[in-house]
Amino acid sequence: MLTLSTAATWIAGEGRGLGLATPSPSMTVDPDAVTPGFVGFVAIAVIAVIVVFLLIDMLRRIRRAGYRADVNEQLDAEAEAQADAAVRDSEVDDQDIDPDAGAPSASTEDRPRA
Repeated sequence: MLTLSTAATWIAGEGRGLGLATPSPSMTVDPDAVTPGFVGFVAIAVIAVIVVFLLIDMLRRIRRAGYRADVNEQLDAEAEAQADAAVRDSEVDDQDIDPDAGAPSASTEDRPRA
């Protein structure tokens, strides 16, 4: 049975036996022709500047949204406090407005006889 290591050895031996040349890395492209050059530098610099401005704008918008949320919470708390005060005041007013609440009840002696 062939294992992975023996298979690799067999393939290497067959390759030598067939007279195949082992490849060696060699540079076939001019290194100066594949560099980005000045145009690539300018393009990356412009993208970097745009990203910085976008980050600043995003942070400003997030901060503004946080301030708005804080103000809305304060307004909601004030409105709730006013509503609670109005409920308390209306409960007191209901007792004061009710004409029968504080009046003495008429007894049978005070009633006119028919």
